[in-house]
Amino acid sequence: MTNLKRQDFRFFHRLRVRWAEVDMQKIVFNAHYLLYFDVAIADYWRALALPYEVTMQTLQGDSFVKKATLEYHASARLDDQLDVALKCSRIGNSSFTFSGVIFRGEQKLISCELIYVFADPTTQTSKTLPDAMRAVLLGYEAWEPMVHMEVGSWQDLGPPASQVRTEVFVDEQGIPMAMQEDAADETAVHVLARNRLALPVATGRLLQQAPGVGRIGRMAVNRVLRGSNLGRDVLRALMQAAAQRGDHEVMLHAQRTAEGFYARLGFMPRGEPFEEAGIVHIEMAQALPSALV
Repeated sequence: MTNLKRQDFRFFHRLRVRWAEVDMQKIVFNAHYLLYFDVAIADYWRALALPYEVTMQTLQGDSFVKKATLEYHASARLDDQLDVALKCSRIGNSSFTFSGVIFRGEQKLISCELIYVFADPTTQTSKTLPDAMRAVLLGYEAWEPMVHMEVGSWQDLGPPASQVRTEVFVDEQGIPMAMQEDAADETAVHVLARNRLALPVATGRLLQQAPGVGRIGRMAVNRVLRGSNLGRDVLRALMQAAAQRGDHEVMLHAQRTAEGFYARLGFMPRGEPFEEAGIVHIEMAQALPSALV
């Protein structure tokens, strides 16, 4: 465990040491380091574009910790920014092992080895790790992409895109089912993101608002996977599709809670906020550079 360096890892989870995690000397209490690794494991599944609960239901199993080992090299202190690095270092018949290091800058503070067993969730007896899961883990550690973007028509992508929309707009936000789809879907360009298990995880669509102006809408990302750049990648795919058909601008109606997301990607607000489907929105737009074509 002690030989791993920062360059040996693809995955990093950043956190800051909080007051509740330190002792009287403002040093992290030793048990919290295992918590740090456990939190990072959850984020590792996000990096694989795998919503954990749905993934395990699909694979008809679950993962259970068999062994956890920590090795202490130095202490973290209050307000330190730490990078928890993880990699899947070994895959057996039914088990898989993560090697991890907590870094403060380049300094190695804690090393860890976590051994998980794939098992029947009811009996907790081990099962052979599915080939699909094995391929995802190996692919991630080989720096392969974890998501495949599909661009197509509603006829081609409608059912899986509708599934993502229903989860986000209907189940999560309470928008009526009848408003989740409309006639514009039939003429729109759609983008669908699938993970390595072929599960749909994000979607969006592109309409023709006016000559040379594309309108992006129905942006939806699986709740568990938000914050992992899926929305950014779907948006960029839609913008590229708009540029390729000759649009010079794209616009959208952003929910106010998502305004910051679009602003960070270059969209500017215009006009006053308004209500749509019972949710406050604001129009935002961005000129399309020719480099996208």
